[in-house]
Amino acid sequence: MLISLGLPVSGAWAMPASLVRFGKLAEELGYHGLWAFQRLLVGADQQLAPVYQSVLDPMVALGYTAAVTSRIRLGVAVINLPYVSPAYLAKQAATLDVLSGGRHDLGLGTGWSEPEFVATGSDPNPRGRRTEEYVAALRTLWNDPVASFDGEFYTVPPSRSAPPPVQAGGPPVLLGGTADPALRRAGRIAAGWVSSSQARLEDVRRGVQVVRRSAEESGRDPDEVRIVVRGWVKAGERHDSLPLSGDAEQIRAGAELYAQAGVTELFDDLNWDPLLGGPDADPAAALERAVEIITDLAPTDFAT
Repeated sequence: MLISLGLPVSGAWAMPASLVRFGKLAEELGYHGLWAFQRLLVGADQQLAPVYQSVLDPMVALGYTAAVTSRIRLGVAVINLPYVSPAYLAKQAATLDVLSGGRHDLGLGTGWSEPEFVATGSDPNPRGRRTEEYVAALRTLWNDPVASFDGEFYTVPPSRSAPPPVQAGGPPVLLGGTADPALRRAGRIAAGWVSSSQARLEDVRRGVQVVRRSAEESGRDPDEVRIVVRGWVKAGERHDSLPLSGDAEQIRAGAELYAQAGVTELFDDLNWDPLLGGPDADPAAALERAVEIITDLAPTDFAT
């Protein structure tokens, strides 16, 4: 199982200095990738967790980090596809892939925040057909010299979208979702599945089985399907409900549970720690805390 990290994109520590130091150190320590997430806005009446109150744009943050790293992969988990046209995202993702030298992974979801749907003039439904069309449109924009797509929800007139991505076929597309149709779709048409930030270990175990069964039924090698999971890390204090909590040894033992469940990549996300990702955290103290944690948890027993 590959071990990655959540990029500093939330709260007071989401600053240029954090992106630079954290990104460089993660690469030096042998982590496989860095993952960002998207939150456009929070409604005035929404009661959301501190991690969502102040969030950098993920694609801009990843592009910034690409400039100070050379090997570590750069993923987003996830971009909510209803918010932006496939043509626009295809250009963003291809640009990030070019500027990073082919290191981008693109996770897609359909969103859940009503204020964001209203603010972007978007509708996630019907989620299944919309997602399938979106992925198909991305792939023609990335791969065909003259791209063209005429679907129920999205249209791309015969067009050229250059430069193409560095990675053959375009950045790997992973799909989110928790319902069975979404899990089966990830196994059938995507490079893999990226779990919800709320997923418990038992949810992950079940998701792995559904995704891989769908891949096999679709004639794909289920072992080639990626399973990417965000893990909330709470260092220093053990909580039985959080596998990645406690001291470094306990967190490593928790990571092994994800490996046994069939996860192919686990990213330790410190943004959910209120001492780091909270809007009122001290930026300098947060960064130093993060540096200590990721140094203690640097990959050893897992391939990178």
